Amino acid sequence: MLLIENHLQAIDKIPDSNYWVTLVLLFLFFLIFILKAIDSKRLKEDFTFLIKVPFLKYETDDTYSFFHVYQIVIFLFSTTVISMVIYKFKLNSREEDLAFFTNIFLVVFFYFIAKRILEYLLFSLLQIKQATQFFINSKWNYLYSLTFFLFGGIILFEFTNLKQDYLFYLAVFLFFLRFIFHFVSNKNLIFSKLFYFILYLCAFEIAPLFLLFKLMF
Repeated sequence: MLLIENHLQAIDKIPDSNYWVTLVLLFLFFLIFILKAIDSKRLKEDFTFLIKVPFLKYETDDTYSFFHVYQIVIFLFSTTVISMVIYKFKLNSREEDLAFFTNIFLVVFFYFIAKRILEYLLFSLLQIKQATQFFINSKWNYLYSLTFFLFGGIILFEFTNLKQDYLFYLAVFLFFLRFIFHFVSNKNLIFSKLFYFILYLCAFEIAPLFLLFKLMF
């Protein structure tokens, strides 16, 4: 009898099911399905953008504005994936919590929204919007591309016994790769407008990331 009571107590201590994580992953699959239905060719290009050779000259497709359905869906996909990676990293010190994930998602979502708006205003104010069009497009394309790989990593780590730390290492590697490829792809523009690039790097990359880390950690 005592053994049964101890067993029941152990069951009571088991944390609630993380079924909602599976629902989030299914939601992300649904977003990919929508992207494929809207423009399968563009989806393939976004998926492979990170593994393209940055030393070769290529063009980005800017036919879709930010308010196009495709751009809205892939933006939602990317912010959700990045939020899940941050959530998994922070999870080491706490239990599964949908409300906690929701808070992370809202912070990440509005961070990227504000960042995109401020970038647009800065380049318009400096009257270099046309000159930096490829720079901005390729930066977001690299971000969208790496989130597809992160999504695969999340699925792998969610349903295997691999340590969650490796997911964080994968994210760091992909973001570092993105930075290098983006720099190489835009090296001529960066060196020709070095002052503007340093200003942009400090105001829209380093400072916002520092603020985001302060909010999240």
